[in-house]
Amino acid sequence: MATPQTAPLRTTENTIRVIDALRELKGAGVTTLADELGMSKSTVHDHLSTLRAHDYVVKNGDTYDLGLGFFEVGEYARKRRKIYEIARPEVTNLADQTGEVANLMVEEHGRGVYLFRAHGDNAVTLDTHTGKRRYLHNTALGKAILANFPEQRVHEVLDTHGLPKETQYTITDRETLFDSLEEIRERGVAYCGQERVEGLQCVAAPILSTDDRVLGAISVAGPTTRIKGERFKKEIPELVSQAANVIEINVTYG
Repeated sequence: MATPQTAPLRTTENTIRVIDALRELKGAGVTTLADELGMSKSTVHDHLSTLRAHDYVVKNGDTYDLGLGFFEVGEYARKRRKIYEIARPEVTNLADQTGEVANLMVEEHGRGVYLFRAHGDNAVTLDTHTGKRRYLHNTALGKAILANFPEQRVHEVLDTHGLPKETQYTITDRETLFDSLEEIRERGVAYCGQERVEGLQCVAAPILSTDDRVLGAISVAGPTTRIKGERFKKEIPELVSQAANVIEINVTYG
């Protein structure tokens, strides 16, 4: 029997393409979607009508957009992750203590997914939200996760997603990345020095199970004007590490 990877269901695949296009275009009409996807207008309309009948798409005039049915499904998926409920108060506390943005990330399909975010009083606005997927090699959260993967798993992630460059500081060489991951394992925390967003620094710590499986990572991020010096290298790493330790204990015994 063929696997989904070798023989995807065309109808399902096209529905997913329509959903992704609606998200990327921030809503669109049938003609725009058909042109964007290279599909006939009748086919696009059929997919939209089916999604709308099940409350996953809404229509305003001639424009279709994603509905809140996806929010319900996404919230269900998030709550199925035990670490979400356990880590949420610690992430919120980190944001309150530092005044910055605090994050919880897990890995899925070789990408990092923000499972929860909290904003302190001085937190900056970023192009990231809960549910957003990111590459693992250019964030402190992602590197904290990669550093605790088996080496073969790291190679698999890089073979699939590569090492895309997002700023002049992004690590784009595999050997350099592996050297960085070794340092992270020794330190216990990961740093991101403007590797994804220029002007932004981040400190992250992995969350590990009792058998050293990586469950996710938590971080604090802020502008280079505030996340610097002892605060960047000592104060925030200690807070993030302490929070990760509390989460690990609660995951194990909670």
